[in-house]
Amino acid sequence: MSGAASIALREALESPRRPARVLASFPLAVYLEVRSEAEPYVIALVTGEAVRLPNAVVLAEPLDGVAPGDDGWVGDGVVEIGGLAVGARRWWDPAPPLGAADPARLPAALARLGEIRAGSPRRPGLDPAGAPAQLARGCLSGSLLDCVTAAERLIGLGPGLTPSGDDMLAGLLVTLRHLGLAAGAPRAVWLAGWLAATVTYDARTRTTPISATLLHCAARGEASPEVTGVLRGLAGPQPLEPAVNRLLRLGHTSGADMVWGMQIGLSAVLSHMESR
Repeated sequence: MSGAASIALREALESPRRPARVLASFPLAVYLEVRSEAEPYVIALVTGEAVRLPNAVVLAEPLDGVAPGDDGWVGDGVVEIGGLAVGARRWWDPAPPLGAADPARLPAALARLGEIRAGSPRRPGLDPAGAPAQLARGCLSGSLLDCVTAAERLIGLGPGLTPSGDDMLAGLLVTLRHLGLAAGAPRAVWLAGWLAATVTYDARTRTTPISATLLHCAARGEASPEVTGVLRGLAGPQPLEPAVNRLLRLGHTSGADMVWGMQIGLSAVLSHMESR
């Protein structure tokens, strides 16, 4: 069996063979934990109907008969599980460059993002007060102390495979990095670097294995097509509203949490463009 693998997985797949085990198994996705110190150490095997996470190999059909706790192997070009060997026939980029953004249209894009978010029935999983508010203030002002303090409080905050605090941070990180580069706001990219170091430092001990890997991906600017679609909508090339609505529909609160983080990130990019 073969699939389309994220280039974030190239090193893991092409390294020497290492043991792995199944963390979780669903009809459309199987998550394996690789016994490695390198990231990503969780690999998702998903069908085309599932969310194409930045650490995913996309398969034409689901893996049947796989259960949590099953043993597997990753390396030497394949993922082995349940008697099957899955190889990468082609690769896809989870961090495609945006190109240059038109700074003049970003304020309107931010306003529209806020309107779509306010009008959606999907709500984030966290109270706006406390750490989220501190994070927003810190990013807007460029206060590294506030940003880092809030991020440390948010890691692992909330229930689920990807807690709400992690989803918010992931949306923020990719937005600061990609839109900061696209709009010419180096202070926002600098802030993304410091926040990336903060959230990845001890993510493995602070949150779920799946979420820790996704935080490492976001720290490098890697995200699902639903997230990169919103980035393109904010930067200009793609319609914004359909992309935001697709992202909002992800999970119980994951999409809404990521959109919230992206809104904070774009606000910070605009603030640091003006301050420059």
